[in-house]
Amino acid sequence: MFSHQIYLQGLGLGAGLIMGIGAQNAHVLRTAVRGRHVLPTVLTCIVVDVILIAAGTAGLGALIEASPLLTSVARYGGAAFLLWYGLRCWKSSLRGGASLAADPAAQTQTLGAALATVLALSLLNPHVYLDTVVLLGAVGSSLALEERGSFALGAITASILWFTAIGVGAQRFAPVLARPGVWRVFEALTGAMMLVLAALLLTDS
Repeated sequence: MFSHQIYLQGLGLGAGLIMGIGAQNAHVLRTAVRGRHVLPTVLTCIVVDVILIAAGTAGLGALIEASPLLTSVARYGGAAFLLWYGLRCWKSSLRGGASLAADPAAQTQTLGAALATVLALSLLNPHVYLDTVVLLGAVGSSLALEERGSFALGAITASILWFTAIGVGAQRFAPVLARPGVWRVFEALTGAMMLVLAALLLTDS
């Protein structure tokens, strides 16, 4: 049975976790600014979230949370990934270079390569599992069986709205976002956020 209250709870919690600038979101922004393979990238992110949220709500999140080993793997693996990605962003910011939209390598990237990149950033990032499977899943699986669908649907709606918004929004403001100076600032801020998230994961352990 559908519950509006539980749906809004899933929507709010899902939005709070998904909207933070992470590796996945930063990649969608880059893709949208470059203007190549934007729709497949956005759809891939949404499909991955749908699968992980559904799995977490079905009980996988509670199972992982109950295992100290799996929780530690997700936490320390996520921290290592975020540390690597944050330093990578800082390196890119310090290096600077040409306009993002004019990157020759990006302009010739095939659809297969684009999908492989977004899948790697989505599925090889343990932090994604902490957000969708563990945190959302733990809350969802704690609800009554008939309420879990409403909660999962709310969290999935948040993912659809968010990735669509940043995909469309970044394309609209591409002339501004693609400026080398603006993108260097974005890379620096993204790198700082990744390092903060990594520190928070380690602090919470």
